[in-house]
Amino acid sequence: MEGRRPVRLPANQPERFYRGGAAIAALRRDPSPREFGPEDWVASCTTLHGQASVGLSALPSGTLLRDAVAAHPETWLGPAHLARHGADPALLVKLLDAGQRLPVHCHPSDEFAAAHFDSRYGKTEAWIVVGAAPDATVFVGFTDDVPADTVRDWVVRQDSAAMLGALNEVPVRAGDTVFVPAGLPHAIGAGVFIVELQQPTDLSVTLEWKDFLDDEAGGHLGIGFETALGCVDRQGWSEDRLATLVRHQEEGATPVHDLFGDPARGFFRAERVQAGAELAPSFGVLVALSGTGVLQTEQAGEVPVAAGDTFVLPHAAGAATVDGDLTAIRCLPPAG
Repeated sequence: MEGRRPVRLPANQPERFYRGGAAIAALRRDPSPREFGPEDWVASCTTLHGQASVGLSALPSGTLLRDAVAAHPETWLGPAHLARHGADPALLVKLLDAGQRLPVHCHPSDEFAAAHFDSRYGKTEAWIVVGAAPDATVFVGFTDDVPADTVRDWVVRQDSAAMLGALNEVPVRAGDTVFVPAGLPHAIGAGVFIVELQQPTDLSVTLEWKDFLDDEAGGHLGIGFETALGCVDRQGWSEDRLATLVRHQEEGATPVHDLFGDPARGFFRAERVQAGAELAPSFGVLVALSGTGVLQTEQAGEVPVAAGDTFVLPHAAGAATVDGDLTAIRCLPPAG
């Protein structure tokens, strides 16, 4: 019965403005990668900005996950989550394969999103690097404080070199994680493949819109840059401050490893899980990265899992354990 057992989901790749998708296809054993399919929205109850349904995930029955959750919220989400967040998973998970460098952009906070987009959520996000080219980098936070007039001037002139040059460029490799608070200007470099957790919106203020988006309005989401740039974190991020966001982690062999820690818990959580993992009941998303194994669930019995599989995990499936040589990421909503 849907809602009481983990559900394997197919790829869900809405067309985007930048290239990528080969790494997603390789992970999912799909022989036909899409040139402009760089994002796989997994177990999504969120739409692309301005769209009515694009981005939503469907269950094997054809029912949208959003509708299934709305119809049986306690089954899918559990009573504690329902009391805190209502009938809303409060989470969006993506596989993101950057076939080219993404533009410099940032995301609004909850407060900014409520004031200007009538949205309950802004878009704090975080990345788990699962694949990276040898020279792969990401760009995170300004190195020094930047005056508002300077940021405005860069955007007016679309000075890509100045924007990128003002950001911290950080080498990354598989296993690294990056926490990206709302407002933090950033860009993902070509050759970086991530599992991305975020608040469930598609709100991006794209400072570097030229050669990426169709027009300037797409950059400021229709509210004008004079207003939109108010969400940008213009503070400098020193090496010590940056170390609170970027973790260079070894993959390790512990059954359950918390990937983001306390800074992210109010927004989402992620665990790397392997054989021996004991998982408490929760709505969640499972992304299998390597190996094969079995998810032994309290209510649904054995569920085989292999690299490239993605599952939505309902709360009503109950507690679970992991067996085999499987390595997976379990993505979870905010903590209580």
